[in-house]
Order: sequence, then C-alpha cells, then structure tokens
Amino acid sequence: MARGWESKSIEAQQEEAARGRERRPALTPDQQGRLERRRTLELARTRAAADLARATNPAHRRMLEQAIAALDEQLLQQG
Repeated sequence: MARGWESKSIEAQQEEAARGRERRPALTPDQQGRLERRRTLELARTRAAADLARATNPAHRRMLEQAIAALDEQLLQQG
C-alpha cells in the first residue's frame, strides 16, 4: 500500500527535527540553568512590553516601564 505525500512530508520533518537535536552539544546543569533563567527573563520582558503597548493608565505605564528597565538590567547581567 502506497503512502501519501503528506505522511512522507511529516516523516521528513520528524527526521530533520531528530537530526537537529543530535547536533546540539549537551549543556551542563549550570549552563541549562542560565539558559532557562535568560529565557524566563526574555519572556517576562516580552509580556511586559505587550502590556505596556496596551496600557492607558499613566501609573500603570510607569510601573511597566520600570519593570522592563529592571528586566533589561537583569538580562545585561546575565551576559
């Protein structure tokens, strides 16, 4: 029974994803922790920036601007 083009495409995507995982070097627990912390900070900054874009209350906007500045500082310290 012949397989359809769609299943072949999915299989190729899965193989490519598996090859991508194999090429990455293993991270030490310390490196993993730093990477996770950086991603968390970046996500928090993205969220705060999106909230700032929608905020209309001046006090709320100031709070979000301060939060973004603090997150930027933490990201700079992370390296």
